[in-house]
Amino acid sequence: MGEEDLLYLNRMVVERLNLLAQARSTVDLAQFAEGDRVQFTASDGSVKSGIVLRLNKKTASVHTDEGQNWKVSPGLLRKIATR
Repeated sequence: MGEEDLLYLNRMVVERLNLLAQARSTVDLAQFAEGDRVQFTASDGSVKSGIVLRLNKKTASVHTDEGQNWKVSPGLLRKIATR
């Protein structure tokens, strides 16, 4: 295989991986709805709880109990019981 063939093959593999990641994200997002009470661990290790405000293309917008707004990957969210 020549260099051009390898570059083409690489582009095709990257496109396929991106498509699979997008499909996985869509499936993960489908588990949540606006108004769901959720919890996630922030990058600093603290656990945040809040309400899903909106489902975006790749993330969920969450309003935390501390009054902050976060865009969180659905794979990091856990549903919790409502108060």
